[in-house]
Amino acid sequence: MTVVFMQLIAGVRAGFKVLLGVCVLSWMGTALADNTKEHSQAAEPAFEEFMLRGQSTYINQHKPSFSSALPDGPNSLLRNAESSYTWTNTLFFGWRPQADLELYFVPEMNTGLAFSALQGLGGFTNGEVTRSSGSKPSFYRQKLFLRKTWNEGELTEVVEADTDQLKGLVSRNRWVLTAGNFSNLDVFDDNAFAKDPRTQFMNWGNMSYAAYDYAADARGYGWGLALEWYKDNWAMRLSRMTGPKMPNGLPVDFQIAKHFGDQFELERTHYLMNRLGKARAIVWHDRANLANFNDALAYGLANPSQTNHQWIVDVRNGNKDKYGVGLNLEQSITSNSGLFARAMHTDGKTETYAFTEVDDSLSLGAVMNGSSWGRGLDSVGVSYLQNRLSKQRQNYLRAGGISFFIGDGYLVYKPETILEAYYSIGLSQKTALTFDIQSIQNPAYNALRGPALVSGFRLHTEF
Repeated sequence: MTVVFMQLIAGVRAGFKVLLGVCVLSWMGTALADNTKEHSQAAEPAFEEFMLRGQSTYINQHKPSFSSALPDGPNSLLRNAESSYTWTNTLFFGWRPQADLELYFVPEMNTGLAFSALQGLGGFTNGEVTRSSGSKPSFYRQKLFLRKTWNEGELTEVVEADTDQLKGLVSRNRWVLTAGNFSNLDVFDDNAFAKDPRTQFMNWGNMSYAAYDYAADARGYGWGLALEWYKDNWAMRLSRMTGPKMPNGLPVDFQIAKHFGDQFELERTHYLMNRLGKARAIVWHDRANLANFNDALAYGLANPSQTNHQWIVDVRNGNKDKYGVGLNLEQSITSNSGLFARAMHTDGKTETYAFTEVDDSLSLGAVMNGSSWGRGLDSVGVSYLQNRLSKQRQNYLRAGGISFFIGDGYLVYKPETILEAYYSIGLSQKTALTFDIQSIQNPAYNALRGPALVSGFRLHTEF
């Protein structure tokens, strides 16, 4: 008991130091922004030629102990109480050598610890956790890419400045090519209300479709090309990206003609009662050295002496194809409030390539700005997520199979459902403190486990 108490005290002290550091960064960023505003009386230019911006996000979450009719399995969300945190610090460099050409470089530092060594859930509670590297800080290049724009007509639309976006003017009708090291989610599956775990919902089933097994390394980034075409109220996007050498691994497989992830998205912008809305449909296809669940199950039953960790590994004996189709909807209700929905279905035959253990996903939610109660910098959001598994994956797990993130040793299947709610308090234009709670039914799709409750807070600042 004394050892546990001392570890708890040490954890509180470490968390306090991190929180203090984030507060200092927040103060410095706000002061810098205020100072720049005071000394810049001239109108902002239409084009930014250079930018240097940054962000810092600290997320701390706690999971009390929960009940289970099963003992913890090899890849279970642990029943005992746990704490988790992530801290990311990012710089964004941008340069415009020509009016229609941009270059971006994004380095990042991260540190963090996940619940249960990042196991036991389809919908993990912190979208930042894929970047966590343990208590020792890790420094790496997050992105390095070019963006080229071909405008067709007068430059009438403003592209607002963002963390990795130079402010500029573009034509409503245009072609855009992105090439280099970036994330599919930088280009595809945008959503005004559920996209960024640093500022909106924390669960990674709200930052994209949970079933979207997009090609990327373990941190969520890859190398490739993405082409976008904008025409009036329509947009079309397609890309090819690299994936990992091993499923959910960090080393990149650069054989992009042999192993890859392709996606195609069509977007339509509309107005409903003079409020902006968007509908997006996406189709994606992965090809990689992956295991088929039926093959892995047959191998395990035929080799009872072989450890169940190896069932899926030992049948990766050739290229497999994996497909999915999804629909993403968003509709503004006021200028800063609205509704959203995402749904995706995959073929479900093949193991996870680069994201999470979900074959069909659904998310619904609403976000409201605090101006209605006199808190214009605040926001509140609620969402419902449901994740499902294919019959092939269910059968594999029911027999005791283990995959990358999940495997209790036995399965009584039910969909994994998650309710998430947050309240974000705007401390300034660039800094917010957010409180979040998530209720998880059937962790890792097992009706014999849970429910689990996760509460947490987030401090985010930009400068």
